[in-house]
Amino acid sequence: MSTPHNQANKGDIAKTVLMPGDPLRAKYIAETFLENPKQFNTIRNMFGYTGLYKGKEVSVMGSGVGMPSIGVYSYELYKEYDVENIIRIGSCGSYTTELTLGDVLIAEDCWSDSSFAKVQNLDESDIQVPSEKLLQQCIDVAKEYEIPYSVGRIHSSDIFYVEEHAKRDWLHEFGCLAVEMESFALFSNAKVLGKHAACLVTVSDNLVTDEHMSAKDREVSFKNMMKIALEVAIK
Repeated sequence: MSTPHNQANKGDIAKTVLMPGDPLRAKYIAETFLENPKQFNTIRNMFGYTGLYKGKEVSVMGSGVGMPSIGVYSYELYKEYDVENIIRIGSCGSYTTELTLGDVLIAEDCWSDSSFAKVQNLDESDIQVPSEKLLQQCIDVAKEYEIPYSVGRIHSSDIFYVEEHAKRDWLHEFGCLAVEMESFALFSNAKVLGKHAACLVTVSDNLVTDEHMSAKDREVSFKNMMKIALEVAIK
């Protein structure tokens, strides 16, 4: 059975899916870390693969940019393909000098002014949370493999290019350490459908110091984050 956005059949996708925004990052992860990866989706070039990591089945699929996109793909994975866990692995922009390029941030919750949850299921909360199980597993794995990490609130935004006069102090006003564009919708979908979700992000831009990773670095240089997600996926 396929959907308008995913040509996979039931059984083609593992119970745990790693979900980067960039489909080329999904391809890189599958070809670099998974044994015998098989591609299950090419519709809209939103690549998805299933393979083995340390002998256990894991899937990886791109989500695209923004809450509407991950909202569609994650909902279908949970609802139509019986996926139980989705771990977002993405990039973020840091709101503090304490998080520098390449640092891993594990989301303990996310704040957003998005209307996604309100429109989708009448949830008016501006904070969504990951599953306690996956959050703790991410922390435990980072400690086990001695991977440096931080845990905190992230800002999940609908807008990438914010005009200067509209910018707010998201760090001090809302306690957000960094910004990305997907986790609020993912966490909301997981809550609605009784599933599990987590979010790991790597700092690709520091919005205080104006430092930035290249597009190539964003595609292939997030190995600490990938290691945490892969190890959690087989627990």
